[in-house]
Amino acid sequence: MSLPIIGYLDPAFFELLDELSGMLGEVFKTKQRAFAVAGAGSAGMEAGLVSLAAPGDTVIICSYGYFCERQIIMAERLGFNVIALRTEWGKSMDPQVLADALKEHPETQLVVGIHAETSAGTIQPIAEFARLAHEAGALFMTDVVTSLAGCELEFDEWDLDFAYSGSQKCLAAPPGISPVALSERALDYIRNRPVPPTSWYLDLSLIADYWGPDHVAHHTAPVSMIYGLREAVGMVLNETLATRWKRHEANADALRAGLEALNLDMPISKEERLDQLTVIKLPKGVDDVKLRTQLLDEYSIEVGRGLGKFAGEVIRIGLMGESCVPANVFALLNALEKVLPDHGFEVAKGAATAAASAKLAENPSPLYTA
Repeated sequence: MSLPIIGYLDPAFFELLDELSGMLGEVFKTKQRAFAVAGAGSAGMEAGLVSLAAPGDTVIICSYGYFCERQIIMAERLGFNVIALRTEWGKSMDPQVLADALKEHPETQLVVGIHAETSAGTIQPIAEFARLAHEAGALFMTDVVTSLAGCELEFDEWDLDFAYSGSQKCLAAPPGISPVALSERALDYIRNRPVPPTSWYLDLSLIADYWGPDHVAHHTAPVSMIYGLREAVGMVLNETLATRWKRHEANADALRAGLEALNLDMPISKEERLDQLTVIKLPKGVDDVKLRTQLLDEYSIEVGRGLGKFAGEVIRIGLMGESCVPANVFALLNALEKVLPDHGFEVAKGAATAAASAKLAENPSPLYTA
């Protein structure tokens, strides 16, 4: 990212865009359009909403966590007729809930669902959501901020229309740019809609044209961020997606084995939980803020607080990108063994790291050599 800046309309920069677009296509598993929106993941989210529906359109949003609620807020501000399907946090949503809503609202233009909801620690059946949306004549858009490069994601095979991510999670690049994938079906809709999107800057068809073969001038691209994203995506592809997915799965398994040895409750079921983020229910009497502050101040380990309905009740442990290695699993488990007794929760010394070691012997983490 410290390389000299070149012009965003320089032919040499276009070569970089073309290369990065192809590389992003490999990570999204798509032969359609893959590029990046200049802005954080929330910019990718708003670009999808503003481009794939118009004010007054019916938009169904599947809500099972804090970031789903952000989509609802954004969609309401854009003037959509928002149908919020609120289901239980910490659970995967039953696709039948969406099927019933689509029957009730046959005019639906767009269905939105998050793949990996990090506030609740759950994975969601977005391939089935997309199938139901298309059967009803709607487009399907999904948030893959946490899932991209961290677990299985098949844009073309699952027939998705728009997926947006962030650079800072499993890609492990600095935040500030949003990798996205866009189907030809969705692009045709944007190009032919009666009224253009209300946001010029976030019009996905215009951004796609800048990243496309003709490189039609649009925004001033964040050159340094694109350098960084190119390097991060290159590291993913050098490691290979399959190996990276396996690394996230194996280290999450080891972490959970250690947490179980500490008698900590992980409320998300095995079938519904994420590997990239583990939710722990706080033991009775353990203060969320004091525990997180002690881990940060004494061990330089930051864990996430509970959000929305989970505020004050859970902590969230992320294992993503380059941080997803056994050394970090052991560091956290050691720290928890030392600090939990300070909060009135006694644990067996050495049990957590022994359990994690045994799990890694059974299910080894690939060496991170990207």
